[in-house]
Amino acid sequence: MDKSLLAKTAAAMVAKGRGILAADESAGTCEKRFKSVGVECTEENRRAYRGLLFATPGIEQFVSGVILFDETLRQKTSDGVPFAEFLAQKGIVPGIKVDKGAKDLALCPGEKVTEGLDGLRERLAEYFKLGARFAKWRAVVTIGDGLPTHTCLYANAHALARYAALCQEASIVPIIEPEVLLDGGHTIERCEEVSEATLRATYAALAAHNVSFEHTILKASMVVSGKENARQAGVGEVAERTVRVLKRTVPAAQPGVVFLSGGQSDVDATAHLNAMAAMKGLPWPLTFSYSRALQNPALKAWRGSRDNVAAAQRAFHHRAHMNGLACQGKWKPELEKQAA
Repeated sequence: MDKSLLAKTAAAMVAKGRGILAADESAGTCEKRFKSVGVECTEENRRAYRGLLFATPGIEQFVSGVILFDETLRQKTSDGVPFAEFLAQKGIVPGIKVDKGAKDLALCPGEKVTEGLDGLRERLAEYFKLGARFAKWRAVVTIGDGLPTHTCLYANAHALARYAALCQEASIVPIIEPEVLLDGGHTIERCEEVSEATLRATYAALAAHNVSFEHTILKASMVVSGKENARQAGVGEVAERTVRVLKRTVPAAQPGVVFLSGGQSDVDATAHLNAMAAMKGLPWPLTFSYSRALQNPALKAWRGSRDNVAAAQRAFHHRAHMNGLACQGKWKPELEKQAA
């Protein structure tokens, strides 16, 4: 466990005005997204698409790190440079998704537990050699009638803690992602309650497994109304409730918090982040770790054609720029009119 390297990596991940691109979609998830724009989900198309994102001119101004999928970490640019090396040369930290997905939790209908601990120590050692300096593990928590159960919260917290300990042992910074899903008709009050319970369970487990908070990054859900709820909370309320939960549960020693967009629209995710980052007296920097909320416009512009690469890069650059401003509390809605 190289604490100096861990501290350097964690600080770089949450550097001022920069955030993380989540480009760790599995082949299955890629297939759904590519299908929406009429692109065949081949390995070469996945490589070409990720490559155009990474090669976007000036993107290192707003992107501090990229979460890669196993396949992508092993791929190269069209010039034969491994993606991890290419990103590192631009001052962007390469990361890796290491979980094996959420599976049905035994005796808990409607709930999931994330798997992937078997062989993780060996995989982390290999990923470090391939250039990865941080990792990500996602757990999912569903809000419903009687859900989440105590069993679900603690099973996922336990897995996150074991994963985090193994990462730090390998000198890889763990991103802890206990996502509270926005699916359902629940109120924002219920989301706040579940979000707090989820984080309390998670940090208790991390402490029990001797995980160093100084070398850990939280990837947090925002506290929002359920997608099907008639009352959708406004930007100010989302920001207030989310920050309140974080202040109650997240150690001040942690280097930073990055947010997932979790199915929000591109602009909503930016607006919510901006409102939170503009608050005074926060003990840690707040920034982004978005997938769709960064990539959607680029994917729609690209549509699998080399002729559209420049347009896709402009669209990606714009969204990254907007979120780079938002994580400093400097974004304004009128800036969106400058979109490519």
